[in-house]
Amino acid sequence: MKTFTYAAATAAMGLWGTGAMAADDVTLQLKWVTQAQFAGYYVALDKGFYEEEDLNVTIKPGGPDIAPTQVLAGGGADVTVDWMPAALAAREKGLPMVNIAQPFKSSGMMLTCRKDAGVTSVEDFPGKTLGVWFFGNEFPFLSWMSQLGLSTDGGEGGVTVLKQGFNVDPLLQNQAACVSTMTYNEYWQVIDAGLTPEDLQVFKYEDQGVATLEDGLYVLEENLNDPTFEDKMVRFVRASMKGWKYAEENPDEAADIVLENDASGAQTEKHQQRMMREVAKLTAGSNGALDEADYDRTVKSLLSGGSDPVISKEPEGAWTHVITDKALN
Repeated sequence: MKTFTYAAATAAMGLWGTGAMAADDVTLQLKWVTQAQFAGYYVALDKGFYEEEDLNVTIKPGGPDIAPTQVLAGGGADVTVDWMPAALAAREKGLPMVNIAQPFKSSGMMLTCRKDAGVTSVEDFPGKTLGVWFFGNEFPFLSWMSQLGLSTDGGEGGVTVLKQGFNVDPLLQNQAACVSTMTYNEYWQVIDAGLTPEDLQVFKYEDQGVATLEDGLYVLEENLNDPTFEDKMVRFVRASMKGWKYAEENPDEAADIVLENDASGAQTEKHQQRMMREVAKLTAGSNGALDEADYDRTVKSLLSGGSDPVISKEPEGAWTHVITDKALN
C-alpha cells in the first residue's frame, strides 16, 4: 500500500510538473511571405532558441492581402514585424503600436530605374512614371518626393505614381521608368529577368538620406502593462536576436531553414541564399535595441512631407528600450 501511494504521488507530481512547465504561447505576424527577410525567426524556431526560453512560437506569414497593423489590432498576433512609417502612421490614427526591438539596422529600400528610360539622376524624375508599393510602404517614397519638391499627382513638373504590385513587371514592360525594389529581393528579380546592373540606375534610400527604419518588432502599448506579457517579449526578443546572429553567420543554412518552412513551395534555394546574404548586411550592427538616432531620422523624414506629411506631429511613446534592456543585459 505504501509503495502504491508513493508511486501514485510521484506520478501526480510528474503530471503537475509537466503542466507547470508548459511553454508560453507567442504568435508572430510577419510583414510578408516566408522568405529570408525573416530568417532570424525561423532559425530561432528551428534551432530551439525559443524552446530554450520556454516559448511556443507560431510564425504567421504575411502576404499582399495581410496588413500586420490590422492583425495586431484584431488580436491575431502578440507581436508583428512592420516598417516604422506604417507603425507611426497607425499610431497617430489611434492604434498604439510600440517598437520593442529593431533587428534591422539599415534600410534595403531602393528605386531601381532603367537608364534607357532617361533616368540617371534624381533631376531626371520630373515627368517620369515611378512604381510605388502601397499598403504602408509608400510613406518613405512620398517623404522623399516631398523633400525633392516633386508633386506625385501626375501634374506638370512632378512625377506620376504607378501603384505597383509586388513584382517588377512595370519596369520590365516599360510601363514605368523606375520601380520600388529591395536590395535583397526585387532588384535581383530585375537582374534574373535579363537586365544588367549596367542597364540600371539605382537610388538607395540610405544614400539619399531618406531611409526609414524597416522590419522592427511591434506590440500594442496596453499589453506592455502586463508583467507576464512583458516577460514573454523579453524572452522572445532574446531568442529572436540569437536567431538573427546565427543567420548572419550561417547564411546558407539559414536559407535552407527558410525553405523548409515555405509551405507555398514558391521560393528557390538560389534566391533565398542570395537574399539571406543581402539581409545580413541590413541586420549587421544591430543587437536588437532601437538606435535613437535612427528613430529620430525616421521621424524627421516622415514629418518633412510638406503639406501632406506622413505624420503630423512628433510621436510620443512609440518605442521602448524596456524589453531589449532586459533581454540583452
